[in-house]
Amino acid sequence: MKKYVIGLDYGSDSVRAVMIDSQNGAELASEVFWYPRWKQQMYCKPGINQFRQHPLDHIEGLEHTIKSVVEESAVAPESVLGICIDTTGSSPMPIAADGTPLALVEGFEENPNAMMVLWKDHTSVKEANEINTLARSWGGVDYTMFEGGIYSSEWFWAKILHIARQDKPVIDATHTWMEHCDFITYLLADNKDLKTFKRSRCAAGHKAMWHESWGGLPSKEFLSQLDPYLADLKDNLYDETFTSNEIAGHLNEEWAAKLGLTTKTVIAVGTFDAHAGAVGAKVDHHALVRVMGTSTCDIMVSSNEAVGEKTVKGICGQVDGSVIPGMVGLEAGQSAFGDVLAWFKNVLQWPIDNLVLNSKVLSDAQKEELKAEVESKFIRELAVQAESIPLAETVPVALDWVNGRRTPDANQELKSAISGISLGTKAPHIFKSLVNAICFGAKMIVDRFEEEGVKIETVIGIGGVARKSPFIMQTLANVLNMPIKVAESDQAPALGAAIYAAVASGIYENVIDASKVMGSDFEAEYFPQASQLEVYAKLLQEYKDLGSFVEDQTNKNN
Repeated sequence: MKKYVIGLDYGSDSVRAVMIDSQNGAELASEVFWYPRWKQQMYCKPGINQFRQHPLDHIEGLEHTIKSVVEESAVAPESVLGICIDTTGSSPMPIAADGTPLALVEGFEENPNAMMVLWKDHTSVKEANEINTLARSWGGVDYTMFEGGIYSSEWFWAKILHIARQDKPVIDATHTWMEHCDFITYLLADNKDLKTFKRSRCAAGHKAMWHESWGGLPSKEFLSQLDPYLADLKDNLYDETFTSNEIAGHLNEEWAAKLGLTTKTVIAVGTFDAHAGAVGAKVDHHALVRVMGTSTCDIMVSSNEAVGEKTVKGICGQVDGSVIPGMVGLEAGQSAFGDVLAWFKNVLQWPIDNLVLNSKVLSDAQKEELKAEVESKFIRELAVQAESIPLAETVPVALDWVNGRRTPDANQELKSAISGISLGTKAPHIFKSLVNAICFGAKMIVDRFEEEGVKIETVIGIGGVARKSPFIMQTLANVLNMPIKVAESDQAPALGAAIYAAVASGIYENVIDASKVMGSDFEAEYFPQASQLEVYAKLLQEYKDLGSFVEDQTNKNN
């Protein structure tokens, strides 16, 4: 009997499932589900950086996508040996004592504080600052030391602390909190004991300050100085964590019936999308895998011997086993990448949405056709014209901090800025400046790794931006002055999740062996253009100067 596995990848906007042949990594079927409530931006307030998602978006997407790939592939249910889930993170949600997401409990269905707090939600900047101050001053262990030395408002404890102070009824009704990847895994698995359920090592280590050296999560003494609720909550969380090559349970009867599978299917421990993406792209020593979507996550792995006792400053954590069991996973990233360009697109599209598409001159059918045409050509045409701007022509200098800065040195209070606009500046000039900015942000991450003694020999790009925008990838190669390979798979994180599932279900002995067989090949490689390196080096310095100015002003105003 052939052996198949399913990878389920939850992104910010949609979830996709893939059915994978474990013998060769071939994709038999795939399906995408766009979150309907999120698409309407329900429960979100971008003006205050509040981004919440209703768990029904995720549960409905789970059922639709997996059922679809099972039916489309037409494989025998008993031949599907394993499922693994990856998600964005840190994206925690409150859970009632019976394991139900609080947003599905009567009285909390429309309360944003009862929903999943998406990674990009930055309403807890104040709380993150408090955690950082206490970690350095309380006289005990600095619990941020393995998380780059700076705790972010994008992460677990800061978000929970913010909700605790804002909404007591939510806290009173909450038994525990689960990361998105843990909850979806828990939903499918047959182990329903919240205390013993196997939580994700990558989520806990990179976002919740879990580390073996101090026995797990931060001490109750530390947490109580932030808020007594956090100390009490620790009792309902977890002590141990597990890597995604391990079994969290087997598919329970309810979901086996819904999905058309059997209860023999293994459910692997959950993981984060970037970590799974790195595995799907065959990450190895000295390779930096850039998962490029709305934001970026930059993933590396290293042997324990090479890292030793060293802690890399200003990144998003270093955790043993978070990417490949037996190796240290190193994570960095940009809070906005594709989102920078999406913001600019939305700004330019305002007159189209509010004037042209509301015009009585056009019929409804014409409006729909025009909307579809604009949507398909907008970024592409901007990129074509931006690419044709001569190097000698002045373009503005921009920062990529439209959603704060993740790495190096997390600071979600920072905002973007654009300098050097003149009467000759047109939309393609600004677009080019924003492309430069996201590439300069990537360069700052590479430089930080190398300054800290982490050697980078290969850069691998995965995700929609990497595959669909040669202009951005060529700019990135010029800015980094490094060749960049692009993974062939459209679904590298889902493929990586499937690889974990193949190991957890016993098809392969370890993740490295499985990824060599099942991982994505490369479809393109971009090389630095010698004629442009000097120009980009000069623009990079201007980016740094503008960044220093904005950061100084931000510090003065706080």
